[in-house]
Amino acid sequence: MLSTRLYVFTSVASAIYNKIVKTKFLLLALSRIAYRQLASAILIVTFAGQTFATESLEQTVNYLIDHVAKSNATFIRNGASHTPAEAVAHIKAKYEHFKSEIKTPEDFIRLSASKSLLTGKPYLVRTPDGKEMRLDAWLSEALKQYRTENHHSAPSRAH
Repeated sequence: MLSTRLYVFTSVASAIYNKIVKTKFLLLALSRIAYRQLASAILIVTFAGQTFATESLEQTVNYLIDHVAKSNATFIRNGASHTPAEAVAHIKAKYEHFKSEIKTPEDFIRLSASKSLLTGKPYLVRTPDGKEMRLDAWLSEALKQYRTENHHSAPSRAH
């Protein structure tokens, strides 16, 4: 009778142990699948976000360049007056030069449209009404208006 009870106990214990092992294995397998799916989702979101950010930067820079091109203003660089077309050509050349350092529209303004690399003098703009101001301030105001109209916010800078 003792051997029967021991046999039953051993059989039950063995069955419980097998269920625990199978459950642990199943949970481990499920957690690996969930981990892979989560990792895939994170990668997709990350790359999609980077693509969107790049497109957004490019669209915003194009808007600012277009803002200069379509203006009826005079652009002053190192004391010499320039047409909008000349200003656009110069800003585009500086943009290409600094492209790897430009991560935000603010970087674009600071590096491509704020001051002379040769003299350090700020670029100026004279609007049709005769008002003269720094080009970086004028473009920053245009950027602010663009973001308001398009419901964009300034990107965060994580360094």
